[in-house]
Amino acid sequence: MTEATLDRREMLMEYKGYTAAVSFDHDLEVFTGHVVDLHDELYFEGRSVAELSSSFHAAVDDYLAFCAEQGRPPAKPYSGRILVRTTPDIHRAVAVAAAREGASMNEWAERVLAKAAGVG
Repeated sequence: MTEATLDRREMLMEYKGYTAAVSFDHDLEVFTGHVVDLHDELYFEGRSVAELSSSFHAAVDDYLAFCAEQGRPPAKPYSGRILVRTTPDIHRAVAVAAAREGASMNEWAERVLAKAAGVG
């Protein structure tokens, strides 16, 4: 499979609640990755999938150990809050759709987003 035909879903890894985006550098013949859901920057690499996975796990484990040594809690991957800016017409349509279902806009949006993301 060439890089141009890779499905983006195939290029994600998860470990201990953290998600990493992975790519392959054809020139260097190495997989590289970075954790996408942290403000801190965690990068890792490997020449094979097994090496990449091991490097990812070590990066996350080292990050968690560093946080413990510093006496600070590790960043949570996500807070559970999403701010969405939209047009007044869409805002109204969402309010009407939520009211039609007897839900708050937040409940309605959470259900719709979960369904769209394939987690609901």
